[in-house]
Amino acid sequence: MNKKKMSIFLVLLLTMSTFLAACGGGEEKESSKGDNKASDNKQVLNLTTTQDIPSMDASIATDAVSFEVLNNTMEGLYRLGENDKAVEGIAEGEPTISEDGKTWTFKLREAKWSNGDPVTANDFVYSWRRALNKDTAAEYAYIMYDIKNAQAVNEGKMKPEELGVKALDEKTLEVQLENAVPYFKELTAFGTFMPLNEKFVTEQGDKFGLEPETTLYNGPFTLSEWKKEDKFVMKKNLEYWDANTVKLEEIHTKVVKDVQADVNLFESGDADRIIVASEFVDKYKDREEFFTFDQASTFFLRLNQKNEVLKNVDARKAIAMAFDKTGVTDVILNNGSKPADYFVPANFVQGPDGKDFRETAGNYLTTDVKKAQDHWKTAKQALGQDKVTLELLTYDDSTAKKVSEYMKEQLETNLEGLTVNIKLQPFKQKLDLETKMNYDFSISGWGPDYLDPMTYLDMFVTGGAHNQQDYSNPEYDKLIKEAKTTLVMEPEKRWENLVKAEKILLEDDAAIAPLYQRSRAYLQNTNVKGILLHNAGGDYSYKWAEIQ
Repeated sequence: MNKKKMSIFLVLLLTMSTFLAACGGGEEKESSKGDNKASDNKQVLNLTTTQDIPSMDASIATDAVSFEVLNNTMEGLYRLGENDKAVEGIAEGEPTISEDGKTWTFKLREAKWSNGDPVTANDFVYSWRRALNKDTAAEYAYIMYDIKNAQAVNEGKMKPEELGVKALDEKTLEVQLENAVPYFKELTAFGTFMPLNEKFVTEQGDKFGLEPETTLYNGPFTLSEWKKEDKFVMKKNLEYWDANTVKLEEIHTKVVKDVQADVNLFESGDADRIIVASEFVDKYKDREEFFTFDQASTFFLRLNQKNEVLKNVDARKAIAMAFDKTGVTDVILNNGSKPADYFVPANFVQGPDGKDFRETAGNYLTTDVKKAQDHWKTAKQALGQDKVTLELLTYDDSTAKKVSEYMKEQLETNLEGLTVNIKLQPFKQKLDLETKMNYDFSISGWGPDYLDPMTYLDMFVTGGAHNQQDYSNPEYDKLIKEAKTTLVMEPEKRWENLVKAEKILLEDDAAIAPLYQRSRAYLQNTNVKGILLHNAGGDYSYKWAEIQ
């Protein structure tokens, strides 16, 4: 997601998200304190976030904050439970899968939308066709390309009605895939696969997903209040099929960009859980309420090859190797995050041989100032420039500002003649600038959408929706395509392709410059139980949470 991700998830795409998303995107801060608000037995959870919700439209959402809220107000065929395993959602029981693995049939339970309408198989058909319709311009449409004809529909070469999904009856959904996809069940829990009520969406028109009353819900909670850039409130959905499991009555999330204000809310008991900013980790690390969570989210510099300087591979390699990553992880973040000399995260997923992907793939673009300076000299000679100015795009929260200032100091010190100007932008505007490729280089993050290296690597195929830097390599494209098609049933060869693809992305082309793999430090009220933290899709699930 752009988690991501994020895409997702101190929330900057940096501390994130996002997004990410997985996705690439921002990060939600939550809070809690042992005695105060949570001790009165009211099932009201108080959280904080540094960023507002960009969109409640499941077809359009791309960021960590949106996917987290969608994860708790909407429900697909399945949702992620403990250890990110798929558990029953609108689908009841296990799907029926054809012998070749390409046809999946789902039986749907009796479930309702928040307005009382029944959730039907046609709600999934409509939603998936809408997400892939070229006119919708959904960035995440590509995540559905495993469905038969999905890419052709998305490219306008086939009609949405030709998509390989159909309602056999109101409670039976049949999905045909291009190739067998072993993780398809978990994939259906992702935000883009959520159902939509066609009648309601049509009635709302352009207003759909922009306000609580112009959005319809079928998940554990509804969005009952949304004051932009201030707060949003989720309430228990009484129409939810499994409402008896849901203990929380309300979840209040306040937008807080200042880290001191965030801590103050926790200390006063007005927040039940927060992500702890780096400057407060040492103060709170011995507290009972403190804990850390290692995530499968990596942060990196996007190097936009529409920029004349960054088209040059030596310039990209120079930037990628010219800064000390421990200055970010150990000093600025100080939350357990680790320097990353890779893109696919460590301790994320194992290959057919039982080894972690990182154990097989190794490291790339490690810090080496001397090599960076050699590449920089070569780049300047090729460009015919002695002085270079680049603009670094990032988020507008305090941690993002510190990281960008550190990157500016490192790059300007180690690469002679380089000037870095910092551009701080609110979350939504920053994502928009990246989408339009209206930037030089940026600090970004990506959290997985599902448990496979592909959720990272297919971002950078030529023309990919999240390839927001004009990168293209035919050999890379070929490796990814084979891993998605002809090698699906040959896991060892498929894994080799994914390892080779990451090497091309980083060592050969330096398409991105890895920064760190994120960990988060939290303070959480000891009375708050049952919040699930995810490494794929939306960052948190509150369905099973309660205040004891």
